[in-house]
Amino acid sequence: MSTVTISTATISTATKNLRPELGDFSSIICFRALVSGLQEALGEKAGLIAAIAAGRARGRGLAQSLDLAGTEPDLARATLYMQQALGIDGTRLCLIDKIEAVDNGYRVYCRETICSTGEAQGSSRTMSFTLGAIQGALESMMNKRLRGKQIESVLRGGTHDVVEFEVLG
Repeated sequence: MSTVTISTATISTATKNLRPELGDFSSIICFRALVSGLQEALGEKAGLIAAIAAGRARGRGLAQSLDLAGTEPDLARATLYMQQALGIDGTRLCLIDKIEAVDNGYRVYCRETICSTGEAQGSSRTMSFTLGAIQGALESMMNKRLRGKQIESVLRGGTHDVVEFEVLG
């Protein structure tokens, strides 16, 4: 297992200045409209599948761009990498508080996920792109194929949006 160090500067400048006047971040409202539009156009299930697949590709690409692919870090270090890459010093997709081992996989505790933002309490909305991005990054880092599912939601009384990933094969 190799040791990888990622710095805030590496994450922040990886996509810096793509748009000289507007900057590199866009509206959560527009992003959520894209996900909702996918579900309306393709149907709810197909839209979720498409958003998860897009997230997985993004997560894998992010891990590869940060030289984390195949590093198989311990879960404390994996949590730190994900916090830096996806949190306030990275893409701001979500905040990750903890990644822990569970039977045949991993459980990830997230807050302020883009998928839950702005949804009414009690909404049945589930994570899609965020779940996929976390899955893709974990798959790439751990060199394992995973299947993810949301098991807890801040929209339905949870303290976190919690996703569980089962290792396949």
